[in-house]
Amino acid sequence: MVLDLSVAPGAKRTEAVGLHDGALRVRLAAQPVEGQANAALLRWLADELDTPRNTLELLRGDTSRRKQVRVKLSSAQVLVWLKSKL
Repeated sequence: MVLDLSVAPGAKRTEAVGLHDGALRVRLAAQPVEGQANAALLRWLADELDTPRNTLELLRGDTSRRKQVRVKLSSAQVLVWLKSKL
């Protein structure tokens, strides 16, 4: 499954805040410097989905706010989590 994310770095805390332009909006408590925000995003997703970090892969958006992350979990597991965030 691939998640479309709209990321806003530099927030006070990391949290999902609904949808933005068809993507899950995530505020990150990390700065967009030298990959810190990407690493923080993947750590947060791994914690949220209760899965090891190696089950996540950043596919697109290394330097942009719009990102795509491949999640190597069942669609059902990811959808349950997504519903809890919306």
